This record gives sequence, structure tokens and C-alpha cells, in this order.
Amino acid sequence: MSLQFSVLASGSTGNAFYLETDDHAFLVDAGLSGKAIEGLMAQIDRHLDKLDGIFVTHEHSDHIKGLGVLARKYELPVYANEKTWTAMEGHIGKIDSGQKFVFPMESVKSFGSLDVESFGVSHDAAEPMFYVFHYNGRKLALITDTGYVSDRMKGIIRSANAFVFESNHDVGMLQMGRYPWNIKRRILSDIGHVSNEDAALAMTDVIGDETSRIYLAHLSQDNNMKELARMSVQQTLAAKGLLAGETFDLFDTDPKKPTPLAAV
Repeated sequence: MSLQFSVLASGSTGNAFYLETDDHAFLVDAGLSGKAIEGLMAQIDRHLDKLDGIFVTHEHSDHIKGLGVLARKYELPVYANEKTWTAMEGHIGKIDSGQKFVFPMESVKSFGSLDVESFGVSHDAAEPMFYVFHYNGRKLALITDTGYVSDRMKGIIRSANAFVFESNHDVGMLQMGRYPWNIKRRILSDIGHVSNEDAALAMTDVIGDETSRIYLAHLSQDNNMKELARMSVQQTLAAKGLLAGETFDLFDTDPKKPTPLAAV
């Protein structure tokens, strides 16, 4: 019995995540065109007609761009909380009422042996939430699009076997970059995105003895680089005695290329 996953795409241009158990398969978010997501799935030798549904984190376009198209084409159930459903109206087209399911924040839904736990994050959306997946004693945690990682969030995601963790920007690059000040202020705020350093500091509180894989996600294409994010995170973790490459490994994600399927 295995829980496998791939970060199909991650970044400000679009986000989508795939996971499967022996009995079920789901997407989390569909923030690229339907055609692009079909292509990404093909790269990991998986097909959307095998999905059991899509979990939505929040209504920003880089998370729901292809949601309506895929839901209609493949007749997929879609799971989101009530405020997110309201905020998505007018952005995803008509979805049949039989495909619309409310997934309250801070709750658990079970699909066979897979338990899906939702939890709130701090972001400038209606009611943003992310997910922890529990299967056969294994735990996979997704957390991006949050301005900070609270103690409550840490308690929920702590000691996951694998993390997909936001490492959005380098503060220096952002401050010196081309973005207007109001956008910089939003990104740096408590309802924006987590920086490389803050992500690593949060990781030091949640990495457990069974943690084996950490994926650095939602990197800004303008205010970060894969090498910089990885180096910054590694240095901060090492200062706390957590050495990447020993008990756990760090992995990059990409806005246009899926990560290889990996087992938790």
C-alpha cells in the first residue's frame, strides 16, 4: 500500500499537485490550462480520466485556471470550502451541482483508507486552506500560499514523511526587484508568501525522524532562484543540526515540469 505524488507545476504562473493511493487519485488545484495539465499528467504516465476529484486550496487564478474545464470534461467532483466556492463563482464557469462538494476548513474527509485533513493558512483569499494526506501510517503535507507558518499550522503538519513547502522569495531580491512597493508589501505581509529563510525556520520545527522528502514550492520567478532557495534553506537547517542529504532530501519544483512520481 503506497501513497505516491508528483508536484505537477508550482509557481506564480500555475499550481497543480497529483497524488494517488492504491484505490484513489486526486489533484490539488488546477492552476494551469486544462490542456497544460493533461500534458503534465502524461509526463508522469497518468491520466485525468482516472481521477476521483480535485481539492481546491483557494480561488486565486494560479490555482483554479483550469478547474472548470477539467471538472466539466472529466465529470470530476470538486472539493472546496463554502467561502472559496462563493469566491470562485464567475471564474470557473458552470459546474453541475452534483460535482460540487463542500470541504470545511479544519475537517477530515475519508476516501477509503485515505484521510484528507484540511487546515487554514494566512493568505489574501476568501478562506485559504491546504491539506495533509494520511494513508497507511504515512503522512504527506502541502503548505504554500501563506504569509507565515503559525504554531497551529506546525502542529498539524509536524513530522510528515514528505512536505511540499512554500519557499517563495529571497527577501533581498524582492526588496531590490522591479515590483511596485504595494506588491512587495503584500508579498512580505502576514497574508502574502513565506520567504526562503522563514520557510526554513518553520521546517526546523516540523521535520521529524520519519521525514524523508521536502519539496521547495511556489518559488517566485522574479524574486527567487532554485539554487538560492535550496542553499538558503540548507544553511538555515544545518545551523539547527538538520543536514539535507542525510535523513532527508531537498527537491526542487518547477512551473512547467512535473517532479517524478515519488512514494511517501
